[in-house]
Amino acid sequence: MRSEAVKDLLIAVQTGATTIDAAVRELSAAPFEDLGFARLDTHRELRTGMGEAIYAESKTTDEVIAIGRRLLETTTSAVLATRVPPDMASAIAAQFPKAVHHERARLFVLRSETKTLTGRLVVIAAGTSDLPIADEAAATAGALGVVVERINDVGVAGPHRVLAEQGRLADAAVIVVVAGMDGALPSLVGGIASAPIIAVPTSVGYGASFSGLAALLTMLNSCAPGVVVTNIDNGFGAGAVAARILQQARA
Repeated sequence: MRSEAVKDLLIAVQTGATTIDAAVRELSAAPFEDLGFARLDTHRELRTGMGEAIYAESKTTDEVIAIGRRLLETTTSAVLATRVPPDMASAIAAQFPKAVHHERARLFVLRSETKTLTGRLVVIAAGTSDLPIADEAAATAGALGVVVERINDVGVAGPHRVLAEQGRLADAAVIVVVAGMDGALPSLVGGIASAPIIAVPTSVGYGASFSGLAALLTMLNSCAPGVVVTNIDNGFGAGAVAARILQQARA
């Protein structure tokens, strides 16, 4: 249930289309549903504007399918399954034929938001090896109603490539910068763009990158103001917070 549904219910009471007792029964329903192996937070969309997502890794295929079905039945917001293992993808696609599979991002969008948010998100990938995480950020935000634009392969080894995109960056409402190795690109973007920047360190890099730790520390120590940082490889989190920023701007 989301705020629009509550408003519709209250209007129905006001107009006599439903009774007060019926409305109380609907509103007093448990804010979670116990499936035995999982407790679904079915009222999360009412509190936050975004429903619960399914983190598929380490779950069984049957568990992911069961959770997906119930979320589609009991909520109205976007429903996403993240980090779907390759051996699970065909079964998910068969059970949810309307779902959109973003293969490189390992993300299934079982249902997208129907409303488009005002403002544009630009997702930047430093290198092509960072594209799986950039794809996850872009697909997540897109499913949440965000207009997304992509800029790929503009790492700091050739800074003229990102400088050539200054016009597009100037028009962005939010920017997500995805980078591994030295993780320096968000600082460069933070020096040329006015939008809030969400930096996503990736685990891309040679040994001393320590599976993304070096990029994470670089981003946390950015000298550019207006840069915030997600966890390593957390494209989903970056896409979700970008959507929240744009939701608040609309409010």
